[in-house]
Amino acid sequence: MSLGLAVAINAPLEASLVAAGIGGIVAGLLGGSPLLISGPSAGLTVVSAEMIQTYGWRTTCAITVGAGLLQVALGSLKAARSALAVSPAIVHGTLAGIGAAIALAQLHIVLGGSPQSSAVDNALALPDQLAQVRPAAPLIGALTLAVLLLWPRLPGRIGRALRRIPAALACVVVATGVASFAAPRIARVELPSWSSHVLPEMPHGPVLGILTAVLTVTLVASLESLLSAVAVDRLAAERPGSTVPRADLDRELRGQGIANAVSGLLGGMPVSGGAVRSSANVRAGATSRASSVLHGVWVLLAAGLLVTVLEWIPLAALAALVMMVGIQMVNFAHIRNVHKHREFLVYVASIGGVLVLGVLQGVLLGIAVAVAVALHRLSRTRIITQEEADGTYLVRARGQLTFLAVPRLTRALGHVPQGADTIVELDGSFMDHAAFEALQSWQDTHRARGGTVRTTGRAGARVAEPASATQSCCRPWTPWRNHHCHDQPPQRTHGHQLASGLSSFQRNTAPLVRDELARLAREGQRPQQLFITCADSRLVTSMITSSGPGDLFTVRNIGNLVPPPGAEGAPGADDSVAAAIEYAVDILQVQSITVCGHSGCGAMQALLNGRPDAPMTPLRRWLRHGRPSLERMASRRHAWARIAGRLPADAVEQLCLTNVVQQLDHLRQHESVARALAAGTLALNGMYFHVGEAQAYLLSADDHEEVFEGVGVNLLEDTHA
Repeated sequence: MSLGLAVAINAPLEASLVAAGIGGIVAGLLGGSPLLISGPSAGLTVVSAEMIQTYGWRTTCAITVGAGLLQVALGSLKAARSALAVSPAIVHGTLAGIGAAIALAQLHIVLGGSPQSSAVDNALALPDQLAQVRPAAPLIGALTLAVLLLWPRLPGRIGRALRRIPAALACVVVATGVASFAAPRIARVELPSWSSHVLPEMPHGPVLGILTAVLTVTLVASLESLLSAVAVDRLAAERPGSTVPRADLDRELRGQGIANAVSGLLGGMPVSGGAVRSSANVRAGATSRASSVLHGVWVLLAAGLLVTVLEWIPLAALAALVMMVGIQMVNFAHIRNVHKHREFLVYVASIGGVLVLGVLQGVLLGIAVAVAVALHRLSRTRIITQEEADGTYLVRARGQLTFLAVPRLTRALGHVPQGADTIVELDGSFMDHAAFEALQSWQDTHRARGGTVRTTGRAGARVAEPASATQSCCRPWTPWRNHHCHDQPPQRTHGHQLASGLSSFQRNTAPLVRDELARLAREGQRPQQLFITCADSRLVTSMITSSGPGDLFTVRNIGNLVPPPGAEGAPGADDSVAAAIEYAVDILQVQSITVCGHSGCGAMQALLNGRPDAPMTPLRRWLRHGRPSLERMASRRHAWARIAGRLPADAVEQLCLTNVVQQLDHLRQHESVARALAAGTLALNGMYFHVGEAQAYLLSADDHEEVFEGVGVNLLEDTHA
């Protein structure tokens, strides 16, 4: 693949092997995505070809160094996530345009000719190329494509064994073998001597043009690498029992930058992470960054030991392989997706800009069209006033209400007669301050003149009035951010805060849950899960588990402890936890029990710091049920629990994790639990919630150790956010 990309941009062939080796070793060691394979980039093909033609190869190497240093700076500034904020329609449109340009250029080589300097020139020169085509190169190219497409579909047991060989390797081997007999004079790879390998020089050319080239390489290489890293995360997470950590995108950007800087210094092509290579790596079963590093090692060994073999490869076979890579960059799933989200115009503009103007210009054109589309959507609002059969007037606003729609809104509201009963239906997700003021002013005036106004959404649900300053700061069923109920004015007492919260519930939340609670009142509770967790105020069980009324049967105590049978029956003790377990398992017949610990648990800190001579208090008597967790952590018979493949940060976190495992052992000793486990009607789960990271971890235990694996949400579809 690396040789094919070098042929595609008319770069020295050994430069592609340098880039593949550096990409594998340097980016593999320093990058943030362990399974991402880096090397010469298909996405940079068009950009690199233009740079070589304009500035020459040695200056192109210097531009690669500059782009690498800029990537390192961006990664240090933690700009990786910001790069993914670019509209997916622009990203995929840019990659599709690059893919189309690659395919057009390589088609000329498949037909036995040479590509032109731009996509437009390649398209215009295609009729002349077809008129003077010779059969050898097209037939070898067709054979390469046929093997590439049919290899993954080989049937039977033999086919299953052969499919372990990558299709790209198989098609080149077959095409090379056939060409050696059927077309001995066909153009082949010519590897120059390493003694003629050149290194970069100080850039020559207009400063603005060189800076533009550096920015373009940085943009394309960074986006391709970051999107590929996200795609690899998704593929690795889909494997059963995967323990591969999620990618650190800022570290990945820095690693790619260092790899580009080193590759440029050594006379190599620009590098980036590749989704095609990386997906093959994941599907082959790779589990660590050793696979990425060894990929670079094998390429360098092949470049040194297999020169004669590589020089047998026909250029037409490499061109056909790279042409297929370009075609696959035009992804029909992405086209359907952007069409579904009404961004097809942005996608097409990005493709056209890349093909006609260039990569950076195509990205800028895509951004301009995306902004224009967004402004058009904001300004496109339909407002209709109509009289219903019962005399009520309906004002329906379809679209976003911004200051641009205020004249139409006030004109429509002006058609409502004074004193009429009015419903204002808002079918949009945004209302700016100007539109809100206009609507609020009209409502106040209309009500003062004897009319009524009810504001609803599209489904007819009433839209609540904005919270006043006297309401509680707790807004139920809304995103929690900077949530500090204790940061109240001094004059507000706790009693007033409670009453205000209850009032807010009755006004805002009760109408939403009344029907569901009425059903539960009639039918009784049927929870599926007993949830045993700490009484810590930072743990909101319904929020963590995305559950609602009737879903969880919850027991909360200091330290999420489960005393073993008999421990609570001692004089002076109570059987509250055991009673809850028996009731949940035997009466409610829950299907699972979860013990949930959390970071920074005060009970675990008290256990670690407890003094034997301290006076016995109710809290100390309760915490004695946590002593087995302390003993388990100190025992050599039990391996320390791990969290997402790493050791705990400190002794408190280790005890929090060990405590979850120990309390599950206590659970199994309860008669009702043991009976349900034996019957196969009950499952036990261990869970750890890191408060500071808002990250939940589930226990995955085997015979050797307990590992808490992170539970993530895949926000990415295909390769974009």
